[in-house]
Amino acid sequence: MGDSSVKWAELMNRQFLENPVRDWIIALAILAGSFLLLGLIKRLIIYRLGLLAAKTETDIDDLLIDIVRRTRRMFLFIVSLWIAAHFLRLPGAEYTDTGELKEESEIQTYLGIFTTISFWVQVGFWGRGLLEYGLRKLLHARGTDDPTVKMGSNVLGFIGQVVLWALVLLLCLEAAGFNVNSLIASLGIGGIAVALALQNVLGDLFASISILLDKPFVVGDAIQSAEFAGTVEQIGVKNTRIRSVTGEEIIIGNNDLASSRLRNYKRLTERRCLHTLGLVYATPHAKLQLVPNLLRDIVTANPRARLDRAHFKGFGDSAILFELAFYTQGQEFGTMMDVQQEVLFEIHRRFEAEGLSFAFPTQTLHLVQAGALAGQKELSRG
Repeated sequence: MGDSSVKWAELMNRQFLENPVRDWIIALAILAGSFLLLGLIKRLIIYRLGLLAAKTETDIDDLLIDIVRRTRRMFLFIVSLWIAAHFLRLPGAEYTDTGELKEESEIQTYLGIFTTISFWVQVGFWGRGLLEYGLRKLLHARGTDDPTVKMGSNVLGFIGQVVLWALVLLLCLEAAGFNVNSLIASLGIGGIAVALALQNVLGDLFASISILLDKPFVVGDAIQSAEFAGTVEQIGVKNTRIRSVTGEEIIIGNNDLASSRLRNYKRLTERRCLHTLGLVYATPHAKLQLVPNLLRDIVTANPRARLDRAHFKGFGDSAILFELAFYTQGQEFGTMMDVQQEVLFEIHRRFEAEGLSFAFPTQTLHLVQAGALAGQKELSRG
């Protein structure tokens, strides 16, 4: 029994990498205990926040739960390893007579750098959760069923993650001892060159974000830009695809659309119709006075039309002109054409019943004989 105790004591005191086996066992126990304790704390926080979230209507507690869940096990293990390393005398380190650390070894330095880098990476995962939360809040207020909103969510998410992980990379490089200031300066010069080379692409990219936020149009809207007109089928990161009224697909850069004047026919509630009617000059004055009221009655009687005005416009080259303006209810172009057709048919029927004749372009040709023309010239001279 005594021999085994001595052997056990000798084993525990045996040096391995400048530390007795006993200290290595203690450090491993602290490593395992710290890892289990941190995991237990993580689970406990999630559980307590879950109970709190069930009692409140705010989504802040849901955000906190999501952030805690994003804490990686690898990060917890590295933190536990960093804690356990403080219970060992690592090779190359200098200590005072009381056992306090005087100068770190290379292993301790690298372990500290590695721990700092893992911390910034973990911050990146936490920041990603905050970014996704902000996008959800922004897009929820604008309606998540809109395909444009979903597209914009992907664009904003991509840009946000690029910026986030770029910052994490710079912080990690700084923790590793690199000169970040000179790197940022060189990246700034290179970024300007890249931006100049890709200014059209970047312009379309930021224009897609502008379309998302301002929403001048969404998928399914009928729009017109300059000579192009059609229905929006897809809004991409760089281009917008429009199905023309003649059937072909039109692809327009987002920057061109965002900087141009657009007509969005999907958002109108009424369509305006304007017509000029010409009557023959032989129409009696009493009949002409009936025309404005007759036009008003025709439009007013149609339940899908709203009268704007009906007036005697003026005297044309070959007709007496009247102008009629009215609105049709609804967004569809076909509906407007149907209502307009009903109104025009009724105008033709009522004019026919009242004996009003539409004018058509005419010219009067006066023929004068040559002798009569010469006589007129002599009289003018006399």
